[in-house]
Amino acid sequence: MPQQDLERLKKEYQRRADPAYYKNTYSFSNPAYVFMLQSQERALLSCLKEFGFQSLNQSKILEIGCGRGGVMLGFLRYGATASNLSGIDILLDRVVLAKQTLPESKISCADGQFLPYESAQFDILLQFTAFSSILDPQIKRNMASEMLRVLKPDGVILWYDFWWNPTNPQTAGIKPKEIKILFSNCVFKLHKITLAPPIARLIVPISWALAVILESLKVFNSHYLAIITKQ
Repeated sequence: MPQQDLERLKKEYQRRADPAYYKNTYSFSNPAYVFMLQSQERALLSCLKEFGFQSLNQSKILEIGCGRGGVMLGFLRYGATASNLSGIDILLDRVVLAKQTLPESKISCADGQFLPYESAQFDILLQFTAFSSILDPQIKRNMASEMLRVLKPDGVILWYDFWWNPTNPQTAGIKPKEIKILFSNCVFKLHKITLAPPIARLIVPISWALAVILESLKVFNSHYLAIITKQ
């Protein structure tokens, strides 16, 4: 049931809000986290350049599931204008934190199935590991439909999510076939990136160079960066 999955999702995000969870997993003192973040950033900037986004200062950008605003903050570094950044999240406490981080941006507590925007509003839509946290297929279909609705005809969706995570039953990896079903009648470019976190946490503290080599093989990479455009 969609509503049951939303309640489960809220509880799971509240669990992840534990300071100890963030301190151990998403800390810049954690070399594996830094490795994964830098790898993701290089791939993302390369895709933006490829699709003609040399400058982001005029681009209207929306993130689905913005959390505390970390990804949006990254886009400020890339040249986006704070007032052109929007984000939605289902948890009010995360929205409050994101607004403190990005006071000039438009951040709302909202369900991704019912985006509070008019159609064809955004140049870039961001989805970073929000869909894999949803288990109900109807919710995912509804969210994908809403994302396409608010995207400009010449806009792009930047999708970053994992296809495989056997250690967390609260998530479901999404493979390219499912992405293409969710966003039917669209054009896709997919890059398999990010050395699987369990491997990165093991290898990076020992040898950064070895981690780079393993990631370049793509066999051990756990995420897809997909660039989705309308037909």
